[in-house]
Amino acid sequence: MLTFRARRTLVAAILALPAAALPVAVQAADPWPSRPIRLVVPFAAGSGTDAVARITAKELGDALGQNVVVDNRPGANGAIAAELVAQAAPDGYTLFMTTNTTHSANPSLMKKLPYDPIKDFTPVARMGNLPFMLVVNPKLPVKTVGELIAYARAHPGMSYASGNSTGIVSGATLGRMARVDLLHVPYKSTPPAMTDVIAGQVPMMFVDVAAGIANVKAGKMRALAVTTAQRSRLLPDLPPIGDTPELKGFDITSWNGVFAPARTPQPVVDRLNRELTKIANSKDVAPKFEALGFEAFGQTPQQFAGFVAGELVKWTKLVKDAGIQPE
Repeated sequence: MLTFRARRTLVAAILALPAAALPVAVQAADPWPSRPIRLVVPFAAGSGTDAVARITAKELGDALGQNVVVDNRPGANGAIAAELVAQAAPDGYTLFMTTNTTHSANPSLMKKLPYDPIKDFTPVARMGNLPFMLVVNPKLPVKTVGELIAYARAHPGMSYASGNSTGIVSGATLGRMARVDLLHVPYKSTPPAMTDVIAGQVPMMFVDVAAGIANVKAGKMRALAVTTAQRSRLLPDLPPIGDTPELKGFDITSWNGVFAPARTPQPVVDRLNRELTKIANSKDVAPKFEALGFEAFGQTPQQFAGFVAGELVKWTKLVKDAGIQPE
């Protein structure tokens, strides 16, 4: 056993060592964040989620004093990006901005999911909603949802494009509720789907306002309705699709939020939530989000976790009711 004098001498010797010579357990951990952060997005550049992510990344980077880099990983209805994040180190340097596609709909749309939407992720912050609208090629001779249904009944097998799960489920729900025969044409992401609707290759689609509003304002697509039960404050002149008698009760909303890999340290999650909530509620940032058609607001990690669990149940029923078979 060391004497008091020997212990004091040993402590003094350790304190005199340079930091590089200290054992790992003795050295203080680098403060987080000490290097750039990757924000993975499961959709292509030009999608609504991508646009929201780029604004968020800039604001979050400024708040944390580190670059936040958007990493687009489209494909497999968002599953490629979700699996990447699920397998990433839980150190706060890989984040996931995603939607109901990966965490609510995919478990019912895909037979084999390479990730668990609950167990493999830590909810960080809900950022808001991405309202969707039903749009058609402007040359299509319809100006209301009722006219579209009548046209579709007269043209069995009319097609609709989709670039995400909300588009898939909305189209199938429309077909079931209105009793019309629609052909689903899936795309890897929203931008190429819109391109074909604008070109007239596919007559219609459900698209998030963030991605489609510019083309609607330019007259390249005609918006007929929003998919929510109430009018959107961002598009007050556009009626809810549920106002059409055949589609009463139609209510589909796309949400947006940020996750981290499971087991990410709680202090990191709490710091991220504080900064992301400030961004979502910022009066300075609000005009940027609203210009995209994004309804921003914040939630605590606990509130977001409860919301995600509830949405998983809701979307399981939506997919089943729409008669969609998993692929």
